[in-house]
Amino acid sequence: MGDKIKNAYHDSKDIYDDVLTQGNFLSKLYIKFFWSGTDDNEIARKVLSYVPDDFDGTLLDVPVGTAVFTEEKWKGLKNAKITCLDYSVDMLEKAKRRLRDCSHISFIQGDVGQLPLADEECDIVMSMNGFHAFPDKEKAFQETSRVLKKGGSFIACFYIRGKSKRTDWLVKNILSKKGWFTTPFPDEKELVSRLHELYASVEYFVDGSIVYFKCMK
Repeated sequence: MGDKIKNAYHDSKDIYDDVLTQGNFLSKLYIKFFWSGTDDNEIARKVLSYVPDDFDGTLLDVPVGTAVFTEEKWKGLKNAKITCLDYSVDMLEKAKRRLRDCSHISFIQGDVGQLPLADEECDIVMSMNGFHAFPDKEKAFQETSRVLKKGGSFIACFYIRGKSKRTDWLVKNILSKKGWFTTPFPDEKELVSRLHELYASVEYFVDGSIVYFKCMK
């Protein structure tokens, strides 16, 4: 499974940013047809707004991807300690290039199921477009909660099933088979129930087949 995921993101490294940001006509058509026009750029802005502009604590970004959405925000948080982790070497290398010369940012190639961080080390754990790719989602939920401090925030966005037959078909028959997404996927009810088990407060929103939220431990 690990090689399949790495290969998928290696093969898509040159188109990844354009697809997410709708950088060309084909990517705009893809988003409109398969994702009901959900705008990842707008969701990213909403998710990043949960992180204060003067944040000066410890933040884990997993997976960092190419940092296409987070570059500007992370560069501005000069008093924070930010760790960017990704399983894909290709994604991580692109993020490194974007965030080079930022002494407050470090990079780790690793697995969300075995985070190389201590218990309650982070003030914020950010996971943008990651959970639908993680093979062991339960371990990912456990690990991201483990490294978060009491009173800290878990902020994320990702695909949930059951909102669009067209999107669910795409995920099942193409994205999962290629390795970009990995089954199983929670529906809204299952996700919200799990978040309430792990966190003291949960604030979430659904846009098409994408959920985004902020939870406090």
